[in-house]
Amino acid sequence: MARLSLRLRILLLFAAAWAAALLLAGLALWRAGQGGADALAQGAMLAGFGLTGVLTGLWLLFDHNVARPIETLAGALRTGQVPDPEPSRHLADLGPAARDAALARARSDQALTQALDAHAAELAREKASLEAILGDFGAGAVMADARGRRVVFYNASAARLLPGLALDRALDSLLTPGALQSAQVRLAAGAPATDLSCLTAQGVRLTGRLRRIDSMGDGGLLLILRDHAVERPAPRATLEALRRHAATLVPMLDALDGPIPPALAAAIRAEGQGLASTTRTLSQILASDAPVDVAGLDELAAGLTPAAPLPAVGFRAEAAGMNALLLALQSRLQDLGHAPRLAVHPEAGDQMRLALEWTGAPVPIDLLDGWLADAPDPGQPGLTGTEILARHGTGLWPERDGATARLVMPLPLAQGQTAAGGVTYDFALALRGAASSRLADLTCVVFDTETTGLSDHDRIVQIAGLRLARGRLTGERFDTLVHPGRPIPPASTAIHGITDAMVADAPDLTAALTAFRHFCDDSVLIAHNAPFDMGFLRRAEAQTGAHFPNRVLDTVALSAIIWGSSEVHSLDALTERLGIEIPSEARHTAMGDTIATAQAFLRLIPALEAKGITRFEEALAEARRHRRLIADANLRS
Repeated sequence: MARLSLRLRILLLFAAAWAAALLLAGLALWRAGQGGADALAQGAMLAGFGLTGVLTGLWLLFDHNVARPIETLAGALRTGQVPDPEPSRHLADLGPAARDAALARARSDQALTQALDAHAAELAREKASLEAILGDFGAGAVMADARGRRVVFYNASAARLLPGLALDRALDSLLTPGALQSAQVRLAAGAPATDLSCLTAQGVRLTGRLRRIDSMGDGGLLLILRDHAVERPAPRATLEALRRHAATLVPMLDALDGPIPPALAAAIRAEGQGLASTTRTLSQILASDAPVDVAGLDELAAGLTPAAPLPAVGFRAEAAGMNALLLALQSRLQDLGHAPRLAVHPEAGDQMRLALEWTGAPVPIDLLDGWLADAPDPGQPGLTGTEILARHGTGLWPERDGATARLVMPLPLAQGQTAAGGVTYDFALALRGAASSRLADLTCVVFDTETTGLSDHDRIVQIAGLRLARGRLTGERFDTLVHPGRPIPPASTAIHGITDAMVADAPDLTAALTAFRHFCDDSVLIAHNAPFDMGFLRRAEAQTGAHFPNRVLDTVALSAIIWGSSEVHSLDALTERLGIEIPSEARHTAMGDTIATAQAFLRLIPALEAKGITRFEEALAEARRHRRLIADANLRS
């Protein structure tokens, strides 16, 4: 049969069905000719059930060998994948022809990519240089469209000054609107730039300058922000006061030969209180002098051996001193015969823990104190390791976990940053229509949760999200463990690897979902099996006060639109069809599954457009046709 043409095979199938129908009709007539009402009824039943069986078998053959393989072929071609020949083996030359066409397109795409690479490499070098310059720019820089309704660019300093800053977010949601509106009025009156003083949503006062940018689409705004100057006591005067109190207190102590006179006791008490007060003031000054630089983990880890690929995160740290300290500690550990590796662990709040880990005995605390008494940075010979830690407001201590020993140091993350010293931008946002619902134009947050179980009574233990704008990843991410308020069952830990110890110091559900709600804003939410994840968010609304009225798209339903409901639409099956690899260690982690879902969604957009589905409303309407496969997460139960 495989050597016959498809048309001849279809002809033979229908001929066989016709022959079977004639045979059944003949049998029915023969049985009816036996005489009697029973024989006539039996003949009719034989004909009816026999024809039904023949037609059902014919339909099953066509569904299994024609209809479903054609859906699979169509899905593969629309998503740019080379189709598997096995499902289409009964379609004669159609399967190989589709495979050849897909291979030819892949070769053409590869040739086109190679042709563009030389030009793109030069642009990338220029872009990297610009990002490095603007990322290290001391002031906060924010660019928005002409009305200030859509942020299209910001740097690391701006993200520090304006918590919650993100692409496609309105400036007046981050700053009190009065000062911004009055500055825009002055620009509209003809001023090329104007100064302003404003408050952030958290009540911090900032000063800045707002300027028009005429070269950006319909025009734009550039806002340069600086911390408002805060008066504080001069360090020299504070040290002098400390010295004076100590000098006054010492002679009083020398006079204590007998009972303390009440006047002397009162004087000692007053000087002691003055000494304590002045010491507190000095501590505040030193804390305010802590570094506010943004350093990338790659800068801090330069010269160190990582235990695993390092995440692209930024810290509020001074790179040179901190890197010198870590290198000095690594050298000391190597002298003891250890092979330390740098690891990064999540920490409660906006911190992460850096750890030098090795297999062997831990470092005694007195030995560690001796190491920290040395100055590790040749560029700052007067600054010891202890003083570097104090400037960063952190500490360093030894820990042991079974055979693994480590030196642990928590550091604060740079708010809003995924890469230190970087900038985040998409200037084309300024050209986008305000109400565009095109899938390629949407601002989305792809997210995933890990939980204590699958029932309605279970709790979230991890939530992660990635922001997409205009069909690309912006680099903005959200990732946190969550304390569920109850033990995590071992069966759940076996799946996602999250233990009770890992969430012991994690934020509770209210803090985590409030922060995630702020990260999402009014973006479209995207998830794989969205009813499951949205169910956990919505059931927690009464407890947390964080509401998620966002529009939702489900990649399960989008996959069904492309390949049909009969295919398997698990995340593993979808990513395999789209050629997306999920590292085994990342599968069933919130961020790992979020990254895979985001990549799948981006590859599904052109496939949906090829079917004529270009807008959110159209995708949602098509998805609802597959409601038997999965519920619509936009509808509250």
